[in-house]
Amino acid sequence: MASVRGWVFCTASLVNIAFVFISGADFIRFISFQAIYHNISGETTLCQDSIPWSVALQDSSVLKSLVVDLGLLALFTAQHSLLAWSPVKQACQSVLGVLNRTVYCFTTALALQVLMRYWQPVTGAPCLWSVRHAPWSVWFPLLCFTLHFLCWAIICSILMIFDYPELLGIKQVYYECLGLGDPLSQKSPRAQRLLSHLRHPVCLELAVVLWLLPALSLDRLLLALTLSTYLALAHSLDKQDLAYLCVQLNSKMQIFAEPQRGSSDTSEQDNRNHKDK
Repeated sequence: MASVRGWVFCTASLVNIAFVFISGADFIRFISFQAIYHNISGETTLCQDSIPWSVALQDSSVLKSLVVDLGLLALFTAQHSLLAWSPVKQACQSVLGVLNRTVYCFTTALALQVLMRYWQPVTGAPCLWSVRHAPWSVWFPLLCFTLHFLCWAIICSILMIFDYPELLGIKQVYYECLGLGDPLSQKSPRAQRLLSHLRHPVCLELAVVLWLLPALSLDRLLLALTLSTYLALAHSLDKQDLAYLCVQLNSKMQIFAEPQRGSSDTSEQDNRNHKDK
């Protein structure tokens, strides 16, 4: 019975990993490279600069798209916040057990898929800015592409360092199958405190991706403004957390420096031996 339960947990965890990674790739395409590609290729009309703002904001199609997009953003933020709220989190933990984090990540990815699938671009209003004059009409999108690529590379690197198995719920299932208990309880109190304050360790990079675009349409403004505000409100680091991060960074730097120090000590010892000879 225990082995069957373990297989069920492992299967659910693997399905969650696949769905989260697919949703993450779709999110990168949706929020970053799709907008830049459309600006470079010109295949899709992002906005109508010839239409005055007073006319655009009275257009029923524009207002309908904004209402739909706002509802999708409300759905995502409600899911992401409600399931992380302590009373709901404790209730889900009592029902789902070690699959609580897995279900949280799965529903987050599902909410993202719904947002991307039903997002309504606003093409009947002017852009807040649009780089269309040569040579910047070519160079600025390429610059945006390069910076977006670097930001996503940094985000993926941070997630890999930030104990992503625990963030995705893999570690909880693994520890349960081995009878090791909750992995979070085995972290130091300072680490637990940091994780409770910093569940989104990529705020700056996401802000660059959200706002740095060749053209900023009205629906993209709504998306960037809502997610930036949400990230800012969810960010609650204090001096103790920053001090802990500095200590951890210094310890990592010392670990990287030890092999070089050891090799330099070895070379000095060889030189001394050579002189003695």
